[in-house]
Amino acid sequence: MTAGAGWLARLRPDGYILLILGMVVLASVLPARGEVRPALEAAVSIGIGLVFFLHGARLSREAVIAGATQWRLHALILAATFVLFPLLTLGATALPGWVLPASLAPGLVFLGCLPSTIQSSIGFTAIARGNVAATVAAATASNLIGIVLTPVLAGLLLHRTGGGVSLEGLQAIVLQLLAPFLAGHLLRPWIGGFVGRHSRALSRLDRGSILLVVYAAFSDAVTGGLWSRLGALDLVRLTLVCGVLLALVLSLTLAAARAMKLSTPDEITLVFCGSKKSLASGVPMAGVLFPGDALGLVLLPVMIFHQIQLMVVAVIAQRYSERPDPEGDAPAATG
Repeated sequence: MTAGAGWLARLRPDGYILLILGMVVLASVLPARGEVRPALEAAVSIGIGLVFFLHGARLSREAVIAGATQWRLHALILAATFVLFPLLTLGATALPGWVLPASLAPGLVFLGCLPSTIQSSIGFTAIARGNVAATVAAATASNLIGIVLTPVLAGLLLHRTGGGVSLEGLQAIVLQLLAPFLAGHLLRPWIGGFVGRHSRALSRLDRGSILLVVYAAFSDAVTGGLWSRLGALDLVRLTLVCGVLLALVLSLTLAAARAMKLSTPDEITLVFCGSKKSLASGVPMAGVLFPGDALGLVLLPVMIFHQIQLMVVAVIAQRYSERPDPEGDAPAATG
């Protein structure tokens, strides 16, 4: 296969995203109503708790400690994730309605507050021959910090745009997200081996819970008149805004890496971790923070941005992987 054909293959839509879109279609055609709703809400609450319990059980303390001495690199990644992104998305809310519909602005701000991804950041860093150890540490730390920082940031920024996260929503974060996460991590010495041996099956359970959250969210949104408020042109506009947002972050993180004279492997870690947003954390967090028919609108930017970032970073990773391997390409000490 030629290099160009390889890039095209990586541009195919992610299979899991297609499943998520399938849940949106199912909810649009057959939304949950009536007696089904209480059972679905209970299943969603259990599913959200399960997702974060498994996050905690998978968290390796060694992964957080590894590379922690590279404080400058990790500080740049956290600044991109929790400072640059929120500022850019908050600025985007000032765009006129014909560019970004006001109903989609809260979802874009929430997207900006999310932590980085773990699996795809590590995977693409490995393909690009970047600093994998630092990527593991940075992505893990980002998700750990995001459990607390994301709802706080979202609440502060959305309050400025006329929205907000309620006190009940913040309490729910503690009960439905933080408590299961801590329980899973504290039980890791006893269940870590089981989680590792059955990672594939548990990953399906994890992803299935997220699909359930998406179906419930869009069921509420559809019954609340989602598609009467949004049209195909609105989705096209949102896709363009997400694309421009990703391009800005990629350009700025690359410029920061070059300005700080990072080695190429560290540059890859900064660009890939600093430009990613986690769908796996974003969907259950949104499910807790934005109950009711508003949730569907909040999730749309997260879903669209996630697919764009996978396709674009796949191409960038392929290009990095084809570079020569000079002696100076080894990860530099950034501590």
